Formats: sequence, C-alpha cells, structure tokens
Amino acid sequence: MTRRYRSQDWFDNPDHIDMTALYLERFMNYGITPDELRSGKPIIGIAQSGSDISPCNRIHLELAKRVRDGIRDAGGIPMEFPLHPIFENCRRPTAAIDRNLAYMGLVEILHGYPIDAVVLTTGCDKTTPAQLMAAATVDIPAIVLSGGPMLDGWLDGELVGSGAAIWKGRRRLAAGEIDNEKFLEIAAASAPSAGHCNTMGTASTMNAIAEALGMSLTGCSAIPAPYRERGQMAYETGRRIVAMAEQDIRPSSILSRDAFLDAIVTNAAIGGSTNAQQHIMAMARHAGVEIHTEDWMKYGHDVPLLLNMQPSGKYLGERFHRAGGVPAVMWELEQNGLLRSDRPTVTGKSLKENLVNRETGDREMIWPFAAPLKSKAGFFVLSGNLFDFAIMKTSVISDEFRARYLSQPGNEGVFEARAIVFDGSDDYHKRINDPSLNIDEDCILVIRGAGPIGWPGSAEVVNMQPPDALIKRGVKNLPTLGDGRQSGTSDSPSILNASPESAVGGGLAWIRTGDTIRVDLNNGTANMLVDEAEIERRKGDGIPPFPASQTPWQQIYRSTVGQMQSGAVMELALEYRNIGEVLPRHNH
Repeated sequence: MTRRYRSQDWFDNPDHIDMTALYLERFMNYGITPDELRSGKPIIGIAQSGSDISPCNRIHLELAKRVRDGIRDAGGIPMEFPLHPIFENCRRPTAAIDRNLAYMGLVEILHGYPIDAVVLTTGCDKTTPAQLMAAATVDIPAIVLSGGPMLDGWLDGELVGSGAAIWKGRRRLAAGEIDNEKFLEIAAASAPSAGHCNTMGTASTMNAIAEALGMSLTGCSAIPAPYRERGQMAYETGRRIVAMAEQDIRPSSILSRDAFLDAIVTNAAIGGSTNAQQHIMAMARHAGVEIHTEDWMKYGHDVPLLLNMQPSGKYLGERFHRAGGVPAVMWELEQNGLLRSDRPTVTGKSLKENLVNRETGDREMIWPFAAPLKSKAGFFVLSGNLFDFAIMKTSVISDEFRARYLSQPGNEGVFEARAIVFDGSDDYHKRINDPSLNIDEDCILVIRGAGPIGWPGSAEVVNMQPPDALIKRGVKNLPTLGDGRQSGTSDSPSILNASPESAVGGGLAWIRTGDTIRVDLNNGTANMLVDEAEIERRKGDGIPPFPASQTPWQQIYRSTVGQMQSGAVMELALEYRNIGEVLPRHNH
C-alpha cells in the first residue's frame, strides 16, 4: 500500500479543503497542475547550493536539471529551492559562521514546506555537513549529490592542486623565488574548471565522508564536476530519492555510531582534512550519536594512509576518480576488517554489498593496505594546560619536519620550542617578519582569538608560515598551534582546533611570547612550561581582546555556539530530533 506523504496534508486534505485550496492556489501561477500535486506522488526537494557567489557549487545549477529528470522518471514531483550560500574562499570573516546558519535555514524549509524527501547538493567544505546536520534533525528521506572536484590543474608540466598551490606558492614568494604575477598564475592554474577543490582538502574530504556514511550513491563523491558521469550520477540520485521516499528510508536508519566510526577510519585512510573533526562531531550530535574524544585515537589513529593525493600525497582528483574513488579505498579497509560493513546505506544495500568488486587497478594512486604510504595516518589528539583537546594531522608530517622536531635520540616524538604568540591573523601578518622576535628553528608559532567565539566562527589561520628570513634559509615549516582551524589543503602539521579557545578562558589565553611549550606525542600532551602560580597571576590580566560582532547573526552565533571539540554546533538545537514526524500547524 502506498504510504501517505506529509505533502498530502497540504495538497490533498479533505478535512481542511479551505487550506488545501489556499496551498494549491499559488503553485498554479507557474504551471504546476492541481492533479500533479494531488496525485499522491512524493514531492522531492532539491536543496540548491549553487549560485554565482558559490562557484565551487555552481555546477549544481546544471546538475539540478538531471536530478529533476530522474525524479520525474521515477514518479516524483521535483521542487528546487535555495540554500544559504557557504563559500570558503571568499566569505569574510569566515565561512564557518555560515554552516550553522545554513543548517538552521534548511531545517526550517524541510519542516515548514510540503517536502517529502530531499536531494542535498553538496560541494564546498561546509555545504556538506550543514545539509546532513539538517537532514538528521528533520529526518525525512535524504540523499547527498556531490558536485565533484575540478579537473586537475597543470602548470609548467606539473600538477597544481587547488589550495595546496597557494600555500606552496606563498612560501616561494617569501623566498624570493617568484614574483607576484607568477604567484597569481599558479593560483589560477590550480582552478581549471567547474567544481570544488581537486585536492583532498575539506571539500573532497566531506563529500567522501558523506559517501562513507552511506548517504550518497556508491562512487558519487570523486567524479569530477565536468565529467559526463557527474550528470549521470545526478540522474540516478534523482531516481533513487523517489524510491527512498516510497520506502521511507530516513537518515536515522543510516547515521548510526557504526557509520560515524567508519567515517573516522575512512578520513584517516584518505588523508582527510582536519576540519573533518568538527564536522563529523556536529553531524553525529545532530543525529543523536555519541562520538567520544577517545574514539579519534581508538578507531582512527592506527589507520594507514592509502590515498596518494595532495596535500598528503602526489596526485589530484581526476586520477582518484579513475582509480575507483572512495569505494576503492573503503574496499581495502573492508577487506582488512576495519569497517562495520553490514550497515545500511541509501542505495538500499549494505555497505559490504556496495563495495563488491571495487578493488582499484591503480596502485600508484591507492596503495595496498599491507604496504601503505604511512602506517598510522589518523588525527593525533592532544591535551594539557594549553587546552583540553586539540588535534594534529599526522599524514602531513614530512620527513624533514620529523627529523628536525621529533627525532631527538632517546627522546623521539617529543620537542620543546619557544612560543611566539599572535592575537589573530592581523597581528601575525604585521609582526611575523619583525626581527626583534628573533624567530628561529626552535620556535613554535601560536595564534589565538581564532576560535568559534573569538573570530567569530573559527578561522583557517593556524597554518602560519615562518618568517621570510627562515624560508630563504630553507626552513619551510615551523611547528604551529592555535584555537582556530587550517585549510584542509594545507601540508602543515599544525596543532589546531584547540578547545576551549582563548576567548572563553582556555589555556591559550594565558601563554606569553617567550614561554616554552613541550609537545609529547608519546603521551599525547602539549603544555606550556609555566608554573601554576604564574598562570594564576596572568589570569588577572584578563582574556586577550577579540573583535566585537559586526552583524546580528555574528552575535546570535556567538551566543549559541559550542567549542570545536564538540562540533561547534548551536547547542540549543540539539534537543530537536525527528521534527519532520509531527506536521507544523496550518498558517490560516
């Protein structure tokens, strides 16, 4: 028997025929017929994340046509609507404030309008978690359609990866190896087509995570945006969401603790972005799933790096797709017992069934589990008197960095460094080349005021480069630490996402330039070597100042957000679960 859809309470409700007339009337003005809306077919929303100010997602303006085709052919009624834009590269003061705003807006749309199921169009970093957070809150059938990465960038016969090229280019600029025009040429070459980052930055990471969770069709995330397979995937996604609506397959049946643990494992194997930590936590909490701090080390740290993709490796997104994409990596993990693969997915099959015959044929791109690029590639979790929680991305620790800082005979994995403290990125850019700071190889660069409340939103500023003088001497990286984030495309082994942040009185508020910091990866600690009495005295100086809110949303964001350790979510929103189950009141 065909189930009754929530949209029928709007369009086919004989108990409130006056309201039915009101709801139907205005939809007529662009040509939909009453028979369509009253047919009992599911109304499928398309959450449109593409726009001219979201270039990484703009491909969805075209892909939505194929989604519509798939929905219609499968017997559904498509309705496209806009998502609040989130564009990482251009949004100031940071796109991080918009993840929770887009989440809240999508929740209201899915709850308050006659939508029975939804296609979530994702791409740029936070467009994926924002929509999955909302889908978990409302809990109507939902499926992710990734927009896909750009084509590989090339310049002077070499691969040029988006984001990663910027960080490498600015070091070359500081070293005097290139001029401003060459720097801009490198940046332009790294973005050769429609799509999101072609590196394993946060965009590729979060779309891979959506697939790992089981929320998109198998093989969806890595298809480059311009490829014909991307349009084909859009069509199949449209068809599949209609079946999901008919079968009432909801996020709550897919987003289990097992699914999130598999996401943590997959993130390590692909060398995923450090931003995955807060987004996985946010999605899990909105899904009502407990992910504990120790889970990152227990399940994720000992996972080998299998994907040879920038910034942790050599290649870019096109080759990843041709090598088999996320399913090929997960096949390696499943074959070696690291996944909980009997769990359900949006395909209607188990993860194990989705991964049958998915072994890669390209062992330069996806390395075998038994002979990986690195043996332990997951995030390393740290704590101490500087913070209760922070992470370090181990897959980008270079041989050079390890030799300089983590290989002292008899004290391997431990280093001490003199802190150089900056209050926000303006302070860093103003003073990083100040010779009076006497920054050398034995220093650690510290940035604070960059967390969810201090910035606001948390900013990608922790991957600070050394002063120009050191770069010219060949020192490409110094240890860095902060309560903000860093780009997922960065190759810096920073200690970041520190919680609690300095703006709420975390330990970073009390550190001073010249203090010694001791980082011990054997024990998972990071401490300033300052006695407790001195720290208490410094607290009398007060929390370092941070900018005032500039917009109403910034003030609301600051008043509702938690720390990055727990996902930087709107804490008040967590009590709302499965809200699509109870229909909202009529409006007249």
